[in-house]
Amino acid sequence: MRFFSPTPFVAALAGAALLFGSHTAQAQGTMPEDKSKRPSPPAVVKTTVGSTDVTIDYSRPSLKSREAFGDKTPLAPAGEVWRTGANEATTFTVSKPVKIEGQTLPAGTYGLFTIPGPTEWTIVFNKTAKQWGAFKYDAAQDALRVKVKPKTLATPVEQFTITADKSGKVALLWAKTEADFMVK
Repeated sequence: MRFFSPTPFVAALAGAALLFGSHTAQAQGTMPEDKSKRPSPPAVVKTTVGSTDVTIDYSRPSLKSREAFGDKTPLAPAGEVWRTGANEATTFTVSKPVKIEGQTLPAGTYGLFTIPGPTEWTIVFNKTAKQWGAFKYDAAQDALRVKVKPKTLATPVEQFTITADKSGKVALLWAKTEADFMVK
């Protein structure tokens, strides 16, 4: 019985195919992305309110001499649904049912959207947590909407920031605006 021995040409082609295939896989995004290198880097805020764990996962855009809120800004236009950050939609996770501004929100993970306005903001908890931006936002999937009054900050905040503390206060801070809501 004779065994086939590939010619050097065939062996070289096979090696090239393997090499090309590994580069193609990397180019197609099979390697994990380093999100910390994005212009709007990721951040996670965690706190415990009573016995409930609260986690907010978002990206932090910077002003870079732009207006954050208002009628003519492309960042977070007044009266339009905003992803509350950059990149993927911000997610809001609670380990147990909570009250947001006195209204019930079941345990789970939600897309956290906002509709900024000059005198009132709508805070939206949407059942579709995993989505890019607000491009496919569907109001029919809203689990809860609450209204809050924005405040003017004395010192502008360059990079969008979310804070949360054990009292249940969640604050959204950017430019000269703060909008906050209570989790109980």
